Amino acid sequence: MQIIDGRAIAQKLRERTREDVASLSGVICFHAILVGDNPASKIYITMKQKACAEVGIDMHVTHMPQDTTQKTLNNHLAKLSAATGVHGILLQLPLPDHLDARNAIAHINPLKDVDGLTIENFGHLTIEGPKLSPCTALGIVHILHAMNIEIAGKDITVIGRSNIVGKPTALLLMSQNATVTVCHSGTRDLGKHTANADIIIVAAGCPGLLTPNMVRHGAIVIDVGINRLPNGKVVGDADFEGLQGKVSMITPVPGGVGPLTIAFLLENIVQSYRLQQ
Repeated sequence: MQIIDGRAIAQKLRERTREDVASLSGVICFHAILVGDNPASKIYITMKQKACAEVGIDMHVTHMPQDTTQKTLNNHLAKLSAATGVHGILLQLPLPDHLDARNAIAHINPLKDVDGLTIENFGHLTIEGPKLSPCTALGIVHILHAMNIEIAGKDITVIGRSNIVGKPTALLLMSQNATVTVCHSGTRDLGKHTANADIIIVAAGCPGLLTPNMVRHGAIVIDVGINRLPNGKVVGDADFEGLQGKVSMITPVPGGVGPLTIAFLLENIVQSYRLQQ
């Protein structure tokens, strides 16, 4: 069994992005908005700041209070969207419960939507081909390419149907001629859908969901889940230890898909800059 080193794959992407940024004549200005005091969100913002600094992207963070109103948030996003000196915008999710993320995202200029979550960018992903796609979905597909895994003609099961991971990943894979089955919390007999899959992508947020009896010998598992157990250990959605010796390749958690998400955020910021030139 081969453990896929997502950190090494992501590092190559970052080096490419750093070269791209250095070749541009202007300064790329990226804005992230954090609402409230979610501890995980603060960590993710810090990680993004560090990554941007490494490749030469100028990142600014607006930290808005927990009680920010929908109108105030929407107005701020609209102002950034209209600003000529702002090239990329990211709204850190999740938002406090009283705020509507879909409503807020609708106020982001699609050309600056580095998360690929606006209706316009999702439409391009579905019909015309992506302009700016969700970063994790891009990272998953890139891992397959980096590991020389053929996508066309493969039976691929995606567990999870979120707008950030499951749906866009399925669309990207279908665009590359895979036969894709999408499963979710309402799927009956999940193992029936995974048993014959060549590749399984699990992004359900449920530790240990994918067990050895659900996977055929030689299958490939891409684990997107990030779960913290009561003992503090961080694990994915797949039974990593149990699957050893049965699958041919698997991504670890941490160190698998996560680094690719950040790497493609940087790629999307550069792409956003270019789309506006």
